[in-house]
Amino acid sequence: MRKEILGLKTVVAFSMLLAASSAVAQQTQPTPKATTAKSAKQKQESAVAPYEPGLQPKAIEILKAACARLAAANSMAFTAVISYEGPSLLGPPLIYSTKSEVTMRRPDKLKVITLGDGPPSEFYYDGKLMMAFAPTENLVAVADAPPTIDGALVAAYETAEIYYPFTDVIVTDPYKDMADGLTTAFYIGRSQIVGGTTTDMVAFASKDVFAQVWIGVEDKLPRRLYAVYLNDPARLRHVMELSNWELNKQVPADAFGSAKASSAAHIAFKRPDVNTAANSKPPTAPPAHTP
Repeated sequence: MRKEILGLKTVVAFSMLLAASSAVAQQTQPTPKATTAKSAKQKQESAVAPYEPGLQPKAIEILKAACARLAAANSMAFTAVISYEGPSLLGPPLIYSTKSEVTMRRPDKLKVITLGDGPPSEFYYDGKLMMAFAPTENLVAVADAPPTIDGALVAAYETAEIYYPFTDVIVTDPYKDMADGLTTAFYIGRSQIVGGTTTDMVAFASKDVFAQVWIGVEDKLPRRLYAVYLNDPARLRHVMELSNWELNKQVPADAFGSAKASSAAHIAFKRPDVNTAANSKPPTAPPAHTP
C-alpha cells in the first residue's frame, strides 16, 4: 500500500510538472490582438452589475402572491421540518431538527403535533382554550386564549414562550408581517430541486433577519425558507422545509383537542424559567373564556 501511494504521488507530481510547463509555454507565445480584444469584450459582458438595495418589483410580486394564497385558505394542513444550528463547545455549530404536523382552520382552530431532536409536544387551540401537552411526561398546561389564531399565537409566546417558525404561514395576513421593516427583496432565479416542483427563489431582508424562500411557481406555496438573524453574533442558520400541503380541506372541530391531553396532570401555563409552584390540579369547571 505504501509503495502504491508513493508511486501515485510520483505520477501526480510529474503530471503537475507537465501541466505547469505547458502553461508557461502558452504564456510565452504572443497573443493575437483579435483574441485579446474578444476576451476583453467577453469579460465586460460577463461583469456583474453592482448590487443596489431596495425592493425589486418581481420579488415583491412573488412574495405577495404566496401570501395571498395562504391568506385565502379557510383551512390548511402541512408538514414543517425545521433544522436549526446551536452553539457547541468545539466551535462549529450542531444541528437539531423538529418535525411538526400542522392543522388549522380559520379563524380559531389550530393543532401542532411536534416530534424531533428532543421531547415531543402537542399544542391545541379551539378558540377558547389553548393547551400545551408533553406526552412523555404526561403533563398538560391549559390557559384561556384569545378568539383568533393570531391572538393565540401571541398569547402562547408571551405567556409560555411557545413559538413556531411557521407562524407567518398561518396568520391572517402573512404579507403584513413579512413587509414590516422590509428593506431588501430581490429575485434569484428558479430551482428544480426543492419540494419536487419548480420554485422561484427570492431573498429578502429587514434590519433583523436575512432570508431566502423557495415558492412554487404553479401553486404559489412556500417550500423552503432559509434564515439568519442579523443580531445573532454567531449568525446561526435556520432552515424550514414545508411539504404535504392541503388547502381548504374539511377538518372536524373535534380535531383540535385531545382527551388524553385533557386527562394529564396539569401544570401552570408559564415559561420554563418561571417558578411553577402554582401548579395545581385542574379546576372543577373550565376557566371562563376571556375575549
